Parts: sequence; C-alpha cells; structure tokens
Amino acid sequence: MRVKELFTKQIDRPINGVIKADQNDSESVWQELDEYVITRELDIHFRKFFGAYLDAIDNVGDPNVTGRVGVWISGFFGSGKSHFLKILSYLLENREVSRAGQARRAIEFFDGKIQDAMLAGDIKRAVSTDVDVILFNIDSKADSSSGRDAILRVFLKVFNEKLGYSGDHPHIADLERRLDAQGKLGTFKSAFRAAADVDWELERDGYSFYADELVQALSEALGKTPEGARSWLEKSEEDFKSLLTVENFACWVNEYLESRGPNHRIIFLVDEIGQFIGQDTHLMLNLQTITENLGTACGGRAWVVVTSQEDIDAVLGEVRASKANDFSKIQGRFKTRLSLSSANVDEVIQKRLLSKTDAARSSLTNLYSDKADILKNQLSFSNVGMTFKPYADELDFVSVYPFAPYQFQLVQKVFEAIRRHGVTGLHLARGERSMLDAFQSAAVQLAGEEINVLVPLHRFYPSIESFLEGIVKSTIDNAISNDKLQAFDVLVLKTLFLIRYVDEIRGNVDNLVTLFVDRIDADRLALRRQIEASLQRLEKETLVGRNGDEFFFLTNEERDISREIKDVDLNSAEEAKFLGELIFEDVLKGIRKHRFPDNNKDFGINRLCDLHPHGTRTDGDLVLSLVTPLADEYALYDDGKCTLQSAAEGGQLIVRLDDDKTLGRELRTYLQTDKYVGRKNDGTASTTTLKILRERQEENRERRQRLVSQLEQLCREAGYYAAGQPLQPKSGSAAAALGEALNYLVRNSFNKLGYLTQLSANPQAELKAVLSATDVDDLGFSLEAGQGNQQAVTELQEYVNLMTGASRQVLLQDMVEDRFGRRPYGWPEWEVVLLTARLVRKGEISLVMDGATLTIDRIFEALITPSKWRRISVIKRQTVDRGQLQTARSLAKDIFGKIAPDGEDELAAALRENLTGWRNNLAQYKTLADTGDYPGRQEIADATGVIARLLAEKESFGLVGKFLERKADLLDLSDDVHELENFYETQRPTWEKLRKADARFQLNRTWLEKDATATAALQQIKQILNATSPYGMIKDAASLIQSVDEVNTALVTKRRD
Repeated sequence: MRVKELFTKQIDRPINGVIKADQNDSESVWQELDEYVITRELDIHFRKFFGAYLDAIDNVGDPNVTGRVGVWISGFFGSGKSHFLKILSYLLENREVSRAGQARRAIEFFDGKIQDAMLAGDIKRAVSTDVDVILFNIDSKADSSSGRDAILRVFLKVFNEKLGYSGDHPHIADLERRLDAQGKLGTFKSAFRAAADVDWELERDGYSFYADELVQALSEALGKTPEGARSWLEKSEEDFKSLLTVENFACWVNEYLESRGPNHRIIFLVDEIGQFIGQDTHLMLNLQTITENLGTACGGRAWVVVTSQEDIDAVLGEVRASKANDFSKIQGRFKTRLSLSSANVDEVIQKRLLSKTDAARSSLTNLYSDKADILKNQLSFSNVGMTFKPYADELDFVSVYPFAPYQFQLVQKVFEAIRRHGVTGLHLARGERSMLDAFQSAAVQLAGEEINVLVPLHRFYPSIESFLEGIVKSTIDNAISNDKLQAFDVLVLKTLFLIRYVDEIRGNVDNLVTLFVDRIDADRLALRRQIEASLQRLEKETLVGRNGDEFFFLTNEERDISREIKDVDLNSAEEAKFLGELIFEDVLKGIRKHRFPDNNKDFGINRLCDLHPHGTRTDGDLVLSLVTPLADEYALYDDGKCTLQSAAEGGQLIVRLDDDKTLGRELRTYLQTDKYVGRKNDGTASTTTLKILRERQEENRERRQRLVSQLEQLCREAGYYAAGQPLQPKSGSAAAALGEALNYLVRNSFNKLGYLTQLSANPQAELKAVLSATDVDDLGFSLEAGQGNQQAVTELQEYVNLMTGASRQVLLQDMVEDRFGRRPYGWPEWEVVLLTARLVRKGEISLVMDGATLTIDRIFEALITPSKWRRISVIKRQTVDRGQLQTARSLAKDIFGKIAPDGEDELAAALRENLTGWRNNLAQYKTLADTGDYPGRQEIADATGVIARLLAEKESFGLVGKFLERKADLLDLSDDVHELENFYETQRPTWEKLRKADARFQLNRTWLEKDATATAALQQIKQILNATSPYGMIKDAASLIQSVDEVNTALVTKRRD
C-alpha cells in the first residue's frame, strides 16, 4: 500500500492554508465547514461564546447585558482565530452553501462534530434567532485616511453596506438612510433613473458626475426646489462630519434594529483588530467607546466580536509599557474573552489530513507490530531542552503516520523560532493553518512511496521556502548550484536551517541522524557517516558553523545580531544612569561643582537624572535635577510641577528636556548594543561575529556622538526652573545656560551670602598680611565702623561664642565647609579663614591645634595648609583686662629692664621671649655649675623651675596671669639671673685666674703663711672660692693675687740667694 492510499480524503486536495474574512465562494465555505475540527480547546470556546450569547437572548431586560456585548478572541499568528471567527459567522447566520448540486445549512455540518447534545442544542437555539452578521477584516475595509475615528468609519461603512447603502461615501449613505426612513428611497431611485438613464446603485460612488440629475431626483422625491436640493448636496459632505460620532452610529444601528422588530440582532465580527490598532491609544479608546455605546443604545442586541494577536509585542511593536497597559484595559471591556493557543494542532492535522481508511488502519497496525522495537530506537534525541514524544502505542502510530509524534512539537517550534527571528519577515503563521500546509506538503512528497517510509525533517522546508527572506533562500539556492557539494549536503543544510533558532534542540550528529530517519528500518550508522561527510563539506564551504559537537546554519549574521541586540533587557535605572553620564559628563563637561562668579566659591552639586542619583556625591550645596522624556512621570512635569519642585528643600534647579521621540530609541539601542557586544566579546565568538561586533561598536561610537549633540541641543532648549521660578537663560550653549540658572539659584537660596560685602582679591596674601601686622590697628578694619564685612565677622564670632558657651567643639574645617559654606551663607572657604584670622588678631578667638594654642607666629603656617584645618579648633578667647595688662607691662619693665608691648598677645609674646632667653642662658650656666668649679648651681635650678612653670601657660591670658601672681619670685629671680649673667658672661675669667693662683700658691703655702700679709690674702682667696654667692667679692681677686705674688716672689729670690 502506498502512502497516498492511506487517507480517507485525497492527500493532495486543495486546502485553504490561510482563512480570509472576505473569501466567501461556496467551494471555500463548504470545505471550511466540512473539514472544521472542533478540538478539545475549541469545544470549550464554543461553550463559552454561545453561553454568553444565549444569556443575552434570555435576559433582554437585564441592564447588565449591555455590558457583555464584546467578545475578544486572541491567539498567536495562525492559531486559528480567524477561522474560528468565520465559523461563528456561518453558524450565527446559519448560512446555506451549495456544492455539486447539494445544499446544506451551516449547522448541519456540525451534527457529527459536536458530541455533547446540550452544546449542540445551545448552538441550534442560538442560530435560530433573527440576526444580521457582518464579517470583515478591518484592515482591508479601512480607507487610506487615518485618524482617531478610523474604526468608527469602518464600522459605519460595513453597516451601510449591509443595509444596501453607499459604503464609500457616508454622507450619501446618510441621505439614503433618511430617504428610506421617509419611505421615499424608491421614489428617489426611480427619479434618478429617469434623469440619468442609469441605476442609482451603479453610479452613486461617482455621484459628483451626476450632480444635476441627483439634484433633480432629490427635488422630486422630497418636494424641494432644485435650488434647495443643490444647496443641501453642496454642504452634505461637510455637514456630515459633525454627525459622525459614536453616539450617532449607535443610534442608527438601534433605529435599524427597531425597524426589524424587537428580537432582531446584529453582530459585527472584526478580524485582526489588534494589528489595526497597533500603537494608537486613540484607536483603542475608539473601539472601547463603540462597543460600550452599541451595548447601551441597542439594549444588548448589537454585538462586537474581534480577533487580535495574543502576543502583545508582535501587535504593538515597540510600544512602551504604559500603552500596553491601555491595551489591556481595552481587552477588559470585552467581558467574553477566548484565547486560542494551538495546543491541539496535532488533533486538527490528524482529523483533517491524516484520517485513515479501514484498510490503512489494518496495514499500519500490522506494520507497527512488526517494527515497534525498531521504532523506539530510531527516534531518540540527545542534549535537548524538552521531551520530544516517541510513538506512544499502536493507535498513536496509526493516527500520525507517516509522521513521527515529535514532529508536531518540533515543527511548531521551528515556525515560532524563524518567525520570531524575522527570517520570514513575520509573515509565517504559527498555528494549525501553517502546520496544516507544512504537513500536507511533506506528505504529498511521499505520496507515491510504499508504507515503511517516514517523513524526515527536511521535507518540511518547501512549506516555508516561499516565505523566506532572500538572503536565507539564496544561501540554500547557492548551495544547490555549488559543484563542491552533493544533493544530500543541501538536505543537511536545510535541516540545520530549520532548527537554527530552536533552543530546545541542538544540531549535533546524533540528533541530525534522528531527524534524517526516512524509513522505519533505516541504518542509523550509515546515516551518521553520510551526515558527517556532508557536515565536513558544508563547514569547508563556510555554510555551517561549529561549536564543539554542535553544527549550525550560517545565515545573515548581522540580522541575527540585530535581533538579539533588540532583545537585550534594560531597566529604567540603566537608562537613567547612562543618560546622566551623557549629559553630566559629555554635554556639561563633567560638572560636579559650580563656581559662583560673585565670590568665586565652588558649590558642590548633587546631580539627579530622572530622580536617579548620578555619581556618589549626596552632600552638595546645590541640587541639579534633570527630567528627560525617558522619565516614567515625564508627562506630569508641566510648568506648574517643575516650578513647585524647584522650590523644594530650600531651592533646587529643575531642567526639563523637551520630548524627543528619537532620544529613547537611540539611547536604548546604544545600551543594548553595548551590553550585547560586551557579552559576546568573551573570546568564544567566531571571526565573522567579531567582525560584525566591531562594526556595531563603530556604529555605537557614532551613535554616542549623535546622542551628545542631540542632548546638547535639548539642554540648550530645555525648560529651566530654580527656587520656585521659571527661567529663560540667554546663553548659547547648554553649559552656559546651566551656569546662568545655577547663579540664579545661588543668589535666591543663600540669603546670607550678601553679608560678605568685600571680597579679597588674594585671600592667602591678605591672610599673611593680617597675621604679620605689627599692630592690630594696621589691619585696616574696624568692626564698629562697619568695615571689613562687619555682618560676616559678627555672624562668625557669635557662632564661635555660642559653641564655646555650650562646650561644643568647633573645627575650622567644619566651620569653613559646613557651617558657612552651605545654606544660608555660601561663603568661600578662604574668606571664612580670613575672617577667622581677623578675629584672632582682634583677640576675640583663639586657635588650638593638637591640644596647643597657636601663637601668632604659628597661625599662618597652620591656616595656609587646608589639610590642617581639621586639626584646628576655634574657641572664644579669654582676655586680660586693661588694668592687669598695664601692671604686667610695668612689672616686665622692672624685671627685664625694657618697655613691654601694649597688646595682650604682644605682651605675652615678649614675656615668653624674655623668659625663654633666660631659660636658654641658664641651661648653659647649669652645665658649668654641675662640674662643681663654678658657683650658682642652686640659683640656676630655682630660676629654671619658675621659668618652666610660666612658659607652660600656652594662652596669653594664662601667661600674663601667672606672671603677675609670681611677682615677688620674679623680682628675686631677676636679681639672681642678673648676677649669674654677670658672673658667667663677665667675671668667669677672673674666677679662673683666682682658682689657678690658689693652686699655684699651695706649693709654697708653708713659707707663705709665715708672712702675715700673705696669710691674710690666702684666707680671703679661699673664702671667695668657697662662697655660695661670691659675685660681689670677685672684684678683690686681682689685688689679693698680687699681694700673695709679691710675698711669693720675695721668698723665691731669697732662696736663690
């Protein structure tokens, strides 16, 4: 038995592969009804639809019925929704069709298709009602004009056509409707026929060529003057525009229904509404309004049944999420929703195409019994992402032969994948219609073969060949003519193409062998060798690629990559981050701070892009917030919202970019491409892919440049809002415009900025001058006289006093940056440091670094280095009163013997200098005294201790106070120090002579003591050398030495003689 003899119906009979709403010839309708398969899924949908429809019939008085007149039929391309819609139209009007002299009603075709008697009864009861059915494809019925009322125009057109009125000219149809309502339409047609010698229906679309005849006919029918009729005709088209509303359309439909009786109904069945609506929200709302108004005006007797793609992305293209939500709202208006999934596509194919004769069943049953074990081994796969079904049992084999069960799954995946990747231009349907074509085409190719054959996968290629894009088809066509390849190689190439985009199956040799099994007892080993040889030739010709043990078809890689790039997921945070980078870093040249020209202070900026922070800084003085067309709430940021937002948090700058539709697309394409190339550049990409990736990178560089230029213009033309006011910057560049706006923000949000009335041209130089001035009066400013930024100095002094009084530490760094650098001051850092130095010189504050109060000579070095500011504390200074100051000056004069300075700091410095000088001298004296040969050891120790305690006072206030407290000690100390200074600086040589003379005289002491004069002198010398304070006696040393020397000389002379 041959394959073509297996089936109950001729396998190569014409089958309409694509159901069209306007295809109404009897032969097509008969086949559609006769071969329509009610699958398990469709059985559910029929129940749901007719249940809702009969509910409306049975509850005419129920007000809820008016809200249930919409039916939404959804499903993927080719899921059978158009066929289902058309079958509904046949059933609802119970259409009569004829073929070969035989006539049947639509309901009769379903006698054997519906097993449930209750459902069959519901359908028969539904189709027995008085109803007008209007089935149409909205895209084919729509004219070339567009607008918000496009759907309404189509509905009115098909309604007018159904009633026999003009479809192309709604104002002419309106005339016919009015004449018909007055019972004068027949009179008008007769009058027109008499005047024009042609039937009205034949020439009404060209009515403008019969203006005179039309006027005459109207005049006769309505009893008007020719002038009145002509006037109406000339204005009719324009006047009708105001009448074309949804409300009027619903009213006209209701008037028609009323004219046909209380039980008459009308159903609009609209195919492919989803594609027609596309991205247009207005059309969505238009459909919703039509459905609602028909339900209300007609009391549930006018229904709207539509089909649309379930794949929202495929229908709406690149529509953003907000519009996709609108689409869902429209679907929500249709209470009855039916979703076709093509889940039972194998059931349709088996019943329409593969139904077997009894003889065939017997032969196939015997064949399965003989070859069941072989079949289990032949159809196995490795490394697949889903379970591909084998033959379940004998019944399964008989039902699907000559196909394998896995092919119903795999071919559907193939169609999905190649449609999704665009190699068929998205024209290939996925559901049972395309599957039906594909399986019929494959079966026909084997029609003459004896049973035992199986259909290999490459047999399905011809069914999609005509849909393929040229670049794909030419690749395979060129392979056919390549003399380096064999015919079998082309079959392998076709197979690899079919599975190229199917993620669930890999193109390894094991799987290819299974896909090539063309006979039940095929030799898999021989097939393997044949396939491996083909793959080698194909790879050599660069027609297939290889990745490990997987082979894949090489087509237009650029198109593949573009599709994959478009599928790269992005989120709003990524978009905002990159957009912020482009604007802040490229357009605005990396702006992180703003230099205010009035005082040259740098204000840190917190940067936001669509409410997403840009960069890590969050403690800036100014807030710059960009609102771009990519922001989720962009539409809400009108002038009022931006102005209000700019006044928040003490004032900020809002920059709202104008809406530019290309910005989001370009930016997303850049990010997707960048992300994709980053992922693919992992060292595993092929040479061809790397070349394409390099081209994409170059395109992206150019795209980035375009984005920067585009954003520069958008920023230049943007809306600026600062401190609660809209602004109009006059600058020509984006950066300059932003600078203007930021200046305005600073001036209007830092209300104590004006306290600095005088700014230093060179604060560091002036700081040095202030701290090195020999007299405070030389500083050139007086707080009392209002000079030298009086308000600023007072503000700073009061703050330090307040913090000191509260025992809170004030660091110079915090004071410079946080307290007076931010709102409401905004003072430049060096101006604050300069004010601090002035207050130090005025004696109002003190600076403490590392626990020690800084003296005037050390302050400049500390202040000129900003890194030291965090180590410097600022405190309110304690001061010596004037009386004590004068007493201390007088005492200093008595002690040190010179006039002391007048100021507290200057006096303290002078005291410290003199005491330090004493201390240093005493240290030298101590070294000599410690040898035991010099006097003053105790005086040195006592004086050093007093001086050390005084110098331990770091503050001038403490030093002067201690100086006065130790007055008596210091006066005594002064005498001691002066005596010590005189001894060690002046008398020490005399002391040395005295000591040497005493040592020399010891040699003749016995003889010398015999002389009274010498004895007296020697005793005095010894007294001086042993005295604690010999300072006053040293003056006698010379005469004493002389007296002893004279006696000693005389003794020596006498001994010689």
